Amino acid sequence: MLNLSVTELSAALAARKVSSVELTRAFLGRISRLRDLNAFITVDESGAVERARRADDRLSRGDGAALTGIPLAFKDIYCTKGLRTTCGSRMLESFVSPYDAHVVEQFGAAGAVLLGKCNMDEFAMGSSNESSHFGPVRNPWARSRVPGGSSGGSAAAVAARLAPAATGTDTGGSVRQPAAFSGVCGLRPTYGLVSRYGLIAFASSLDQAGPIARSAADLALLLNAMAGFDARDSTSVERPKENYTKKLGLELAGLRIGIPKEYFGEGLEPGVRNAVEEAAAWFRSQGARMVDLELPHTGLAVPAYYVIAPAEASSNLSRFDGVRYGHRAQEHADLIDMYCRTRAEGFGAEVKRRILVGTYVLSHGYYDAYYLQAQKVRRLIADDFKQAFEKADLILGPTAPTTAFEIGAKSEDPVQMYLGDIFTVPAPLAGLPALSVPCGFDAAGLPVGLQLTGAHFSEAMLLGAAHRYQQASDWHLRVPRETPL
Repeated sequence: MLNLSVTELSAALAARKVSSVELTRAFLGRISRLRDLNAFITVDESGAVERARRADDRLSRGDGAALTGIPLAFKDIYCTKGLRTTCGSRMLESFVSPYDAHVVEQFGAAGAVLLGKCNMDEFAMGSSNESSHFGPVRNPWARSRVPGGSSGGSAAAVAARLAPAATGTDTGGSVRQPAAFSGVCGLRPTYGLVSRYGLIAFASSLDQAGPIARSAADLALLLNAMAGFDARDSTSVERPKENYTKKLGLELAGLRIGIPKEYFGEGLEPGVRNAVEEAAAWFRSQGARMVDLELPHTGLAVPAYYVIAPAEASSNLSRFDGVRYGHRAQEHADLIDMYCRTRAEGFGAEVKRRILVGTYVLSHGYYDAYYLQAQKVRRLIADDFKQAFEKADLILGPTAPTTAFEIGAKSEDPVQMYLGDIFTVPAPLAGLPALSVPCGFDAAGLPVGLQLTGAHFSEAMLLGAAHRYQQASDWHLRVPRETPL
């Protein structure tokens, strides 16, 4: 039961072969047994069982939807009414939201069952899930390694079968990179397709909610619930609802797949290169047409991102000052001292580093030299993609240049950590959708992720291409060796 996909579980629940209560208790039991992975910050056992009972009542009345009764985990950046939302930070360790995020509302309306809140890099700042105030998450494939970040808890939970699916957020790759490191599937939708209402902001022009599951077909079901206009989010795009399962039978013959030379240069580990090239060869064998591309400004994506994102973070995180909510320093001389002590105590090292960088690049005398230049580079990157999609329907490449690294291996060298985002950062800068699916393993037996990027609002095609690949492969079906069922 724990190894079934969301699609299979949905069919089993609809046929009354299993109840949501039974399913929920089974996943809660596995979460309890595998606490050493540290994938969850909060587990809502009693609340989950009650929600499962309500889902069973709904199913018994014949009023169920595709996700009714399906247990889900949420990244702890989504506000959940009556349940604490920590954002992986001491600053919000005891914060209980008075309202639900739009995505949480959508899943609630669909009848899904919230199991709990997943561990994450503090305020979504990180690529390894080591910056969490609650300690690092461990990769289910090798406990000594990171699961990726910042949605590492969500990815690890899905990989270890602690939940059939989970939500994450992707600012510079924080759904796709942990999906690649943990051997699961993750989708970053087009910016504005999914409401950001109720997501605690990191970088507002880049943040986007996305699903994590074990198959592309499951991602499509989840996106059906998540996507939709929300007037409470000024960046939400008003467009007709779409069924993202409609192209799962996508015809690959004649599909133009772009292969950027910049994605296969120096720094790409041999195991990653081989797995991705074998996946590309499979698409070619199915009649897809490979198109050589150039994305000349790819090398500037990481420096541009690490100017823009910290700048927006320094503004967004100014609200955490100990006055209205969250942590407050107990000892202080005056108001300014309280601000300083609260932020010094409440924020971790990575968050402080990004706030300092962001404040610096926005300061008088440096705005034009750094932030404005980064925004110009962002436009150049978007133009590269626009030209590329005149020649190709989608772009194929690796999700990350390496597989999962050892916990602590890059903690003392943040620049090396940041460079690992080279393939995931460009899509957010251009507002594009992209997904990662498993495509093999390296010599150490660690998962490799294949990234597919599409033009704006091309999610159905991306999911269809990924699903067709998964029909012919079993990489996404493998169970982590250190968390056997």
